[in-house]
Amino acid sequence: MKSEEAIIAKIKQAINSTFNVISYTEDKKNSNSPKEDRSFNFENYHLIKNFNEIRAKSDTEALKKRYSDDDLFKKKEPDNNISKKLYAISERIRYEMIGCENFLGIKKNIFENYLRESKKNKNLEFKNKNQESLIKAFEIYLIKNFLNFEIKDTDQKILNIWNKEFENKIQSHKNFLLDKIFNQEEYNSKFFKIINELNIFNSEDTTKSDKDDNEQNNSTNKDDENENKETIQDEKSDQFQSLSEDDVTEFRMDEQLSETKDNDNFTENVSSKLNLNLEHNNYKVYTHEFDEVAKAENLESIEEILKLRTNLDQQLNSFKHVITKLANKLQRQLLAKQNRSWEFDLEEGLLDSSKLTRVYIDPLNSLSFKKEKDYEFKDTVVTLLIDNSGSMRGRPITIAALCADILSRTLERCSVKVEILGFTTKNWKGGQSREKWSKHGKQNRPGRLNDLRHIIYKSADTHWRQSKNNLGLMLKEGILKENIDGEAISWSYNRLKKRDEERKILMVISDGAPVDDSTLSVNSGDFLEKHLKNIVKTIENKNDVEILAIGIGHDVSRYYKKAIKITDVHELGDVMIEQLSGLFDNKY
Repeated sequence: MKSEEAIIAKIKQAINSTFNVISYTEDKKNSNSPKEDRSFNFENYHLIKNFNEIRAKSDTEALKKRYSDDDLFKKKEPDNNISKKLYAISERIRYEMIGCENFLGIKKNIFENYLRESKKNKNLEFKNKNQESLIKAFEIYLIKNFLNFEIKDTDQKILNIWNKEFENKIQSHKNFLLDKIFNQEEYNSKFFKIINELNIFNSEDTTKSDKDDNEQNNSTNKDDENENKETIQDEKSDQFQSLSEDDVTEFRMDEQLSETKDNDNFTENVSSKLNLNLEHNNYKVYTHEFDEVAKAENLESIEEILKLRTNLDQQLNSFKHVITKLANKLQRQLLAKQNRSWEFDLEEGLLDSSKLTRVYIDPLNSLSFKKEKDYEFKDTVVTLLIDNSGSMRGRPITIAALCADILSRTLERCSVKVEILGFTTKNWKGGQSREKWSKHGKQNRPGRLNDLRHIIYKSADTHWRQSKNNLGLMLKEGILKENIDGEAISWSYNRLKKRDEERKILMVISDGAPVDDSTLSVNSGDFLEKHLKNIVKTIENKNDVEILAIGIGHDVSRYYKKAIKITDVHELGDVMIEQLSGLFDNKY
């Protein structure tokens, strides 16, 4: 059993790691201002006693750092003390809404913290319209109507004191405010007007009922503090006994943060991921130093990702019927748990009507039964590896994004897990890798000479609904650069190998040959293409992962034994139904 100090250290490390990941923004990374301390302040909390509360508080503080601009906040901040408090609550609810929408783990933590706070409200007896009841009721109103949490009866009683005023002043603006949660300036400006229109307690004087309530609440708080001091030592021992290592790390963001190692730049070092035992003697890499694996949601702002997803949705409208039709056909093939063969002449089972004539002719013959043979369906995981190169720009990448979206939804309906990955480079013309090569003497035939960027749009254990916005990022032109297919296939293959599913399928969506001008300018012309062929052949021969390809406007059968071709978005539905489903026929 770990010591108390070791567990506390692990809690701090895990909380700060998650705090850093959530609070990160690209602007802060590129800022020339002094590096800010991005760690949670534990000063006011007992790490074990307040473990669950810290989870929520650190999430909220991280969201504030990520999504709230202090200058914009102060621009409209009211002068009146009570109005300031209401204004601060409205801004907090805004960035908590963003967090709850994008991170299920954060939503769970914030909701559970609300339930804890709600229990404390039982000790507050608000009967009059005073400053304390106003602030508490305002917060409850926003929790109920903006975060959409189901509030407790005790909180509803507090809200009832002021609900009529809030409904009159806020409800008519609710849709506007929800539409502006990513536009802090307009959201803050609207709430500034709403709070002024409430026109309540503009005086800083406190009424007698306020003082009475304050004295009562202070007395209650002091009693609680004394009680906590008396019991904290008794509780610590029991809490350490029940707090496992899993409990300490469980609160790290569900799937969306589980793979992040470098919390300052949201990337993984690719070199560790590319130790695949699949590289061949004639292929080498000049440096892995500048390669990265990035989560799609961290490559662009949420606003831009949502905008791109809307664009993708508009193009998906004409394919809604395809999803249902394809799902039905694939379901018959992928989820068939039974082979249509029968065992006959059994003593129990289904009555074999074909043998009834024997009984009719000779009543002494016994009835004959039959039973269908059952075959268990193999657990299956599919990786969609999508070429994110510049040559895919326009119609090809749109078709690829549509394929990924439709296939992901369809296969998940068939209980098949789906991972969606992309591959490109961080830069044109070699990036930092080429710069390093130039500074160190420009050795002959240095091998791959560009900075890889491998993108995780959706992990296999994340549901489509949680990652669907990421798929729109493929439509962002600035993402699409060079394509080095062999290493990307090696990377995705290794990810699949680690999975527990019995059947693993790797599907590559590409528009043809690998191309990287920086690499090809200092190596042989077929350097990347030869490596791609070798990697694919090796995987095909190993048989632990099935590999196949969809060529967008190009025949890729020269690289893959199993391949189909899509030339236009209008034939996407028919091609996927008629040809793609056939690729899953075998091995059942």
